Amino acid sequence: MSDSRATPVRILLVEDNPGDVRLTREAFECGRIDTDLYVVSDGTDALEFLNQWGEYGDVPRPDLILLDLNLPRMDGEEVLERLGVDDNLRQIPVIVLTSSCAENDIVRSYDRHANAYLTKPVDPGEFIETVRAFENFWFSVARLPPEGDRS
Repeated sequence: MSDSRATPVRILLVEDNPGDVRLTREAFECGRIDTDLYVVSDGTDALEFLNQWGEYGDVPRPDLILLDLNLPRMDGEEVLERLGVDDNLRQIPVIVLTSSCAENDIVRSYDRHANAYLTKPVDPGEFIETVRAFENFWFSVARLPPEGDRS
């Protein structure tokens, strides 16, 4: 399957682990979908990016958010809560990509309207395969809201 989009898919990765950022970037660079990956390292910066505040005034709105739960300053659960009550942001799909496989984290993430929950594999090769499987599903199989509805 190939991507029929005229422009790259914009992904906001909210991740504080440089190794996981590197692996995610590598997986998307080797993938079949043209992506623009933006990275912030905590929940506070994620909300600033999404609202285009401060230094993020000129960034594009992402098509999808990859969100770690364990973040400094503001954790992923709080980001999910804030997105869920924001009429301008809640249509952006959020995929939790975290090291936690705790049932409570999974339930709380879905309660806060996460669209999917993925546990990061420890093995780098498996991590890249997880990102590729995510890429294939979200950008080749699933349908995202039309560009105009995501302003």
